[in-house]
Amino acid sequence: MAELIKVSAQSRSTSVAGAIAGVMREQEYTEIQAIGASAVNQAIKAATIARGYLEQDGIDLVLVPSFTDVEIEGNERTAVRFAVFRRPVTLAAAR
Repeated sequence: MAELIKVSAQSRSTSVAGAIAGVMREQEYTEIQAIGASAVNQAIKAATIARGYLEQDGIDLVLVPSFTDVEIEGNERTAVRFAVFRRPVTLAAAR
């Protein structure tokens, strides 16, 4: 099962980026989940920062967004979930 990285509006994007980079160095796939516009913003910033962290390792990231329903304290909420895949850095991606 893929590791799920949950991001909130209060998450530090650099800390989340480190978590993403750490997982992606070890695995081919992970997922990021965020609920709310501010959390989605932090998740995207973190993924962007993580790309920089992984560049020296020859790893680039591809994100595929989707919606998913989650239950929090008995209430159903809609979350944005990003499937994160790794791919080798190419000359075109490095530009």
